[in-house]
Amino acid sequence: MQPEDLVGHELRQAAEDGRDAGAQLRAWLAAGGRLPPERAGASPDPAPPHLRALAEHLLDELAALPFPAGPSRHRPADGTGTAGTAGVEHARSSREAFVARVEAAWLGRAVGCLLGKPVEKLPLEGIRALAAAAGNWPLDDWFTARGVPPALLAAHPWNRRSAATSLAENIDGMPEDDDLEYPLLNLLLLQRHGRDFGTADVGRLWLDVLPAGRTFTAERIAYRNLLLGLEPPLTATHRNPFREWIGALIRADLHGWTNPGDPARAAAQAARDAALSHTGNGLHAARFAAATIAAAASGTADVHASLRAGLAVVPAGSRLAEAVRHGIGAAERRAGLDFDPVVDELHRRYGHYHWVHSVPNAALIAAALTHADGDFTRSVCAAVSGGWDTDSNGATAGSVAGLLAGAPDRLPDRWTAPLKNRLASTVPGFDGIGFDALARLTASLAGPVNPQEEALS
Repeated sequence: MQPEDLVGHELRQAAEDGRDAGAQLRAWLAAGGRLPPERAGASPDPAPPHLRALAEHLLDELAALPFPAGPSRHRPADGTGTAGTAGVEHARSSREAFVARVEAAWLGRAVGCLLGKPVEKLPLEGIRALAAAAGNWPLDDWFTARGVPPALLAAHPWNRRSAATSLAENIDGMPEDDDLEYPLLNLLLLQRHGRDFGTADVGRLWLDVLPAGRTFTAERIAYRNLLLGLEPPLTATHRNPFREWIGALIRADLHGWTNPGDPARAAAQAARDAALSHTGNGLHAARFAAATIAAAASGTADVHASLRAGLAVVPAGSRLAEAVRHGIGAAERRAGLDFDPVVDELHRRYGHYHWVHSVPNAALIAAALTHADGDFTRSVCAAVSGGWDTDSNGATAGSVAGLLAGAPDRLPDRWTAPLKNRLASTVPGFDGIGFDALARLTASLAGPVNPQEEALS
């Protein structure tokens, strides 16, 4: 939230947009300004008053910088455009089978998130070293501190907020995490407003039930903008350098789950949600995830068809689409071989982005799902082992792979048993809820699962 941190992130975003911010960068550095922390949130010490005032001024200047003329892969998009169709038929399965698929998706999202929590924010070499020291590389099981040398743990410490609840030796149910909180919030959203909700409805819901301290990056800025009295779409753009980061993608699952076999509607629904806090590739990432998940929720699409459905709703010339296509291609070239070279290639190509940006993380999710070819364990492990936003990537990969598995009993017990069918949450009414109950509630809010049901609705 500190202006002196936001200006550094906005300078980076301007470069990604193709906007010329050279004058602002020179002015900031000449005055003694610093670039933002690479991995942490705020800088440890606030800037002096003169630098903070300059940061406020530069944020306004940066917001006014023009985009390149003509059609541009960098130009932002809002949530009002129409989504493309993906050509995936509606599912021909019973409502009961759909409930089972959605329960597997909730479980898969929780497993993938929990697997990635202890190594969130760690560099790739740290993740590999910690797992290898425990005899768990290639990654195939929960992370553990057992057998890991103290010197290695000191060099690459676990995520401090997560280590007490996400290692093999201490997992006791699914702990609270924003990757699970947003699907719960979206359940409330659909209960209140149905699937035709508006972006303003999302903002009102957040103010009603979401603690500000549970928001991060783009969502925290949007929350602040709501409190300032701004309305969408300004909530996404006013002094928000995180508007292309991963937050909207992690909010997309429920929009996919509740539109089985209808990727276009899922993408449009996710875009209306995302528009509160995101633009451009942040919105594209939400559309991509929701459409991929909707296709997988049909029960008729494999992982590759699901990813094609996701790509079909994203502008083909966008950086997000290019990265997803590259991730899929890199994984296809390594089919049947180890995944590490795919990860290394993605880090070389997209490592200049912030580790929470949507572009590299979407590329990694697509690569992990492609390489795993629908297998649940390989999907979540590949997504987490690739680094960057480990818990969010594991969660999205787990959601898709859970849908493809089709039922909770088709997920390995070593993954689901430690969750004890219990989810911790600060969202009112959900603390301690079981994944089976969540699946039934989700299905009650979903659109038609098969053509016959659609005809009767």
